[in-house]
Amino acid sequence: MRHPLPKPPSWLPVDGYILALVGTVALAALLPARGPAATIADGASTTAVALLFFLYGARLSTREAMAGLRHWRLHVTVLACTFAVFPVLGLAARGLVPYVLPPALYTGLLFLCLVPSTVQSSIAFTSLARGNVAAAICAGSFSSLVGIVVTPLLAGLVLHGSGGGFSAGSLVSIVCQLLLPFLAGQFLRRWIGPFLTRHKKALGYVDRGSILLVVYSAFSTGMVQGIWHQVSPLRLLCLLGVEAVLLAVMLTGTSYGSRRLGFGRADRIAITFAGSKKSLAAGLPMASVLFGAQAGLAVLPLMLFHQMQLMVCAVLARRWGADAEAEAEAGPEPRREGDHPAATAGGGSYLPGPPTRSNDSPSTSGALTEASSSRTPDSSASVSARR
Repeated sequence: MRHPLPKPPSWLPVDGYILALVGTVALAALLPARGPAATIADGASTTAVALLFFLYGARLSTREAMAGLRHWRLHVTVLACTFAVFPVLGLAARGLVPYVLPPALYTGLLFLCLVPSTVQSSIAFTSLARGNVAAAICAGSFSSLVGIVVTPLLAGLVLHGSGGGFSAGSLVSIVCQLLLPFLAGQFLRRWIGPFLTRHKKALGYVDRGSILLVVYSAFSTGMVQGIWHQVSPLRLLCLLGVEAVLLAVMLTGTSYGSRRLGFGRADRIAITFAGSKKSLAAGLPMASVLFGAQAGLAVLPLMLFHQMQLMVCAVLARRWGADAEAEAEAGPEPRREGDHPAATAGGGSYLPGPPTRSNDSPSTSGALTEASSSRTPDSSASVSARR
């Protein structure tokens, strides 16, 4: 009698896209691009990065992101966690080199601390935990918008001695491959926005395929140059341990810090998920521009952290969602000073059907438009209440 294969628990999401990334890394290890094929792969990767940021710019609704600034205290808190607290922790981890982490992996860990927050998975987990979904949408989208400029600037400041950062060549690459395509997408958004909305599913595959191409090119170059001999299985286990501590510190800090700042429960949930997570979709193409041939090792910490944050945040979101249902039966929480009305007024920002899985897909930076177009009546009422 044949028995079905065991499935992972629903609260322990295995990101399907991470599996595709792992398969791409394995392909690069077995069949790395060499000679003319490497030249073609590198050119295709450069084009893919420009295309990704063009689509990010065309999808991101700056009007709605700026409208969310009315709840400025929450957004400043999320930005401070993403672009101040995270980098400080990354710099503090410098003491682990070379005893715990080799320099190449530490560079990737530091770069991980510089990339912007996620959008799509932050929204999904905030919804599942019955937090302020409208605030999560604006916070994640505004973080992505700011990260287009701030992440390369921070990289230039802190990575100059770690194998990355600014040089004349990288500055030109950042402008040509990241900023100009993004601005072009923003400029053309009014004309091509409806087309992107109608074909968002097909364009999602374009995004994913582009990211896989970038990963294949980076890891293939690493295989040809032999940089993987620098990393042992023990070092990878040490990296996982360091990232687990980093994630625990950020989750604890955002949760208790937002409580001390006087935010209500729904806003605290949005801050915790948006302020403690990092975007794989934004980080991978940026790394390919900043690190070049060394991008293979540089993105490895980000890929591992991405899956770890999904697994841990899924558990927390389901637990907090169950707590919210119990609190709803006992009565609404008293509104705190500074809490947004939409976050506490009868649960207006809560979404009814919690998702079973969340992943930070390569179309994350455009999730604001998608989330706005597919928003439920409850979350629409939340935005109306805020305005």
